[in-house]
Amino acid sequence: MPDMNTHSDTQFPFMKMHGLGNDFVVVDARHQKLEITPALAKGIAHRQFGVGFDQLALIEQGTGDAHLTFYNADGSTSAACGNATRCIARHLMDESGKPALHLTTDRGDLFARDAGDGLTAVNMGHPQLDWQEIPLASAMETLELPIDSMPSASGPTATGMGNPHCTFFVEDAEQIPLAEFGPRFEHHPLFPERTNVQVAHLVGPDHIRMRVWERGVGVTLASGSSSCATAVAAARRGLTGRRVQIDLDGGTLWIDWRDDGVWMTGPTMHVFSGTFTAAFLESL
Repeated sequence: MPDMNTHSDTQFPFMKMHGLGNDFVVVDARHQKLEITPALAKGIAHRQFGVGFDQLALIEQGTGDAHLTFYNADGSTSAACGNATRCIARHLMDESGKPALHLTTDRGDLFARDAGDGLTAVNMGHPQLDWQEIPLASAMETLELPIDSMPSASGPTATGMGNPHCTFFVEDAEQIPLAEFGPRFEHHPLFPERTNVQVAHLVGPDHIRMRVWERGVGVTLASGSSSCATAVAAARRGLTGRRVQIDLDGGTLWIDWRDDGVWMTGPTMHVFSGTFTAAFLESL
């Protein structure tokens, strides 16, 4: 549990945010010491006994405007979370008045900007395309993995976006039983760190419909890093260009794979702010 002696009023504030229904608890530790443990993250993540989230994000002082650390709902960590990064970037831009930010993560340096019309864009960095970077368990071509899935789908494409991704292009993503399909491949032996799983199909030119199973979380309404990975995979396979619209269960993101990295643009929402009680924290 957090060190309650580091702030005499025992306050442990948080913000609830979402990007297209991909929801987050955000803890700002820039001005007070607030420790997140795996047990605490799991407790907060519980949608009946806690607050509920797909990821928890911790904001700390960094070499840029802030440093971000991400936790999955099962208490494990992730080096990247695209929608959470956009939500926090919007919060920090509103707070500071800056139109652009430099954020640091375990993924590396990320740059965010106000995209206008209430939208926020984040450069998620260059995709990792080599098997060792993703990582995979052994040397292989990442464009089409030797994984049997279903008669209507070719082998999936592996992509790293600071976290591993496995993208299946199917005839109709709506028809995939994702709650059964996702965990089957999250734990596939080719992925030693587990993987996020996407199922996607083409709606039209440079237009993709995608659904997501996130490692350590489950089915989510959206995923920023998954959207980036799917856009990269589609472009590598010649299915689309490098700038695409991706429709998720929770809404739409726009992905642009440029020379300087993969830019993701979309809306964000700060739903409410609150403070955890000492009784809740002591129960974990």
